[in-house]
Amino acid sequence: MLLIRAIVRPEKSPVVMKDLFNAGFPAVTKLSVFGRGKQRGLKVGNVTYDELPKDLLIIVIQDRDKDFVVETIIHSARSGEKGQAGDGKIFVTPLVEAYTISNGKKEQ
Repeated sequence: MLLIRAIVRPEKSPVVMKDLFNAGFPAVTKLSVFGRGKQRGLKVGNVTYDELPKDLLIIVIQDRDKDFVVETIIHSARSGEKGQAGDGKIFVTPLVEAYTISNGKKEQ
């Protein structure tokens, strides 16, 4: 299993979640977060906003679905055809174990 963490623009998260749902991946955890990437925030006039709002989407998937899910997120979260700075980042990490609390069963 893999843990996918995608940091996306808040206005893009409903689109990403809808596309994942339609692709057969309905289970997503969404958190509102703040941060900055390589662009070091956003400067408007004399004011620098160094903590920008983003949404963190967390998804657990089978290894075989990685490329499809990553491409779905990229396609849904990208601004325009070529994208823009601040569109987000996707992190893929191995997941050792997961359990369903209601029945105590280990996920396969």
